[in-house]
Amino acid sequence: MAYIYTNTDNWRHLCIDMQRMFLEETPWQVDWMPKILGNVGRLVEQWPQQTIFTRFVPPANAKVAPGQWQSYYRKWWMMTGDHIRRELTEVIPELAAFMPPAVDFSKYTYSPWTDGRLHHYLSKRDVDTVVISGGETDVCVLAAVLGAIDLGYRVFLIEDAVCSGQDETHDASLALLRGRFAVQLTLVKTEKMIESLHEILAHP
Repeated sequence: MAYIYTNTDNWRHLCIDMQRMFLEETPWQVDWMPKILGNVGRLVEQWPQQTIFTRFVPPANAKVAPGQWQSYYRKWWMMTGDHIRRELTEVIPELAAFMPPAVDFSKYTYSPWTDGRLHHYLSKRDVDTVVISGGETDVCVLAAVLGAIDLGYRVFLIEDAVCSGQDETHDASLALLRGRFAVQLTLVKTEKMIESLHEILAHP
């Protein structure tokens, strides 16, 4: 498939936490993930050179986690590095095949912005627009979207390329974002994004 190139390099596709531990049979499995994998894959395939995969990486054990993350990982001890197979933290193979030119950023919190590395990486490349897909809508995707808005990025959320383990909070998150952040955020379907990228990015 031919890639769609733009006249500008000022945008990136942030593909949030499309990892094996959320796709495969683990306590964190997200049943919806296979349903959006096709749309996410279409976005990555069109623009691998623009894609950044984030990966949520648990600590070795609860003791080394900061603050209330210790309570979190005492509950989810079986997903810590001392117990989980390390390969389960990797990007789903169908998507990982696009690295390079796609790149990945590991993270240790819901938000990919917390430690500043991603913002620094994008700022050095004059990126001012992010297109967001992945999971989960009401956790890491939500944190990615709100963080991007706070940092001043123009944000596009691909609403049929995000998923959650909870239907009710998935729907509520999309309703919240659509209703309260319409000036800084645009929700768009995969097909529209692929077909109309030049037009979409050309109009602030």
